[in-house]
Amino acid sequence: MDKKIAFSAIQPSGDLTIGNYLGALKNLAKLQDDYNCLYAVADLHSITVPKVPKELRKKTYEIFAMMLVSGVDPEKSVLFVQSHVPEHAMLGWILDTISYIGQLNRMTQYKDKSKKSPENCNAGLLTYPVLMAGDILLYQTDLVPVGEDQTQHMELARDLAIRFNSKYSDTFKVPEAYIAKTGKRIMSLQDPTKKMSKSDEDPNSFIYIMDSKDKIYSKIRKAVTDSEANFAYDPNRAGLYNLINIYSSFTGMSTDDIVKKYDSLGYKEFKEDLADIIYEDLKDFQYNFNEVIQDKEGLEKLMAQGRDKARYLANKTLRKVMKKVGFVQI
Repeated sequence: MDKKIAFSAIQPSGDLTIGNYLGALKNLAKLQDDYNCLYAVADLHSITVPKVPKELRKKTYEIFAMMLVSGVDPEKSVLFVQSHVPEHAMLGWILDTISYIGQLNRMTQYKDKSKKSPENCNAGLLTYPVLMAGDILLYQTDLVPVGEDQTQHMELARDLAIRFNSKYSDTFKVPEAYIAKTGKRIMSLQDPTKKMSKSDEDPNSFIYIMDSKDKIYSKIRKAVTDSEANFAYDPNRAGLYNLINIYSSFTGMSTDDIVKKYDSLGYKEFKEDLADIIYEDLKDFQYNFNEVIQDKEGLEKLMAQGRDKARYLANKTLRKVMKKVGFVQI
């Protein structure tokens, strides 16, 4: 591998929103020309919360297909399903043994999830970031595209790489986080102080990638703005600020140009145009997805190819790790 290595994974849990589309999916293809990319469907991570097995299998196919439709090229990148590569779980366990409970207890996502669902406070929720670190370190990753809410997990991955290297000699690259400039923080359409989330109880707070034209237009019309007379890009006017960010992320237009365009037009015209822009962008994606998802045999063939490539690379690192830890290898 002559280029630097990038790794990213998406969980097959629930339907993806335009926040996931702009912040994750649309960025995957962009990295392929400059990096050797490994992309995974993170099904091991998804079972930290209860899952219906049939639904998990369905979502795994769907996320794999969405990554293909977003522009991931299996000839350029290694695209695979995480559970097909058991080396992830093996390295995750080894890294568990050098992870400190105090550090894991301080993880914001663990604290939030354990409070929301105390009846499901399983060990996987606590060690989830360690498995994530294993995912990254297994491939000697240089760059990890992450959302701002994942930076704490990235710091743990870096800490564990440094800690292992210090204890057993130089083994892992210390990865860097990459936060995309566009689509990095898409907020709720109904409460723009919160990140857009598919788990939000209000269905008008998010737009699914696979939403119909009518739903997209309805949700944008109902999106929170404000009662100010002028049109401005102001963080203190969170509703409009969020919609302008969405507009900019879909079109590539600067926020200044968007403000100039709609300053004399107002919110109604802006929302109508924004709904058009979102629908037109997602329309092609939805059409292509519906074509790809029908070919289950083709998807499984690509999954197998990705598995074989990923396992070959994963074993290079894992064998070094096992030798340094002291495991007998035959």
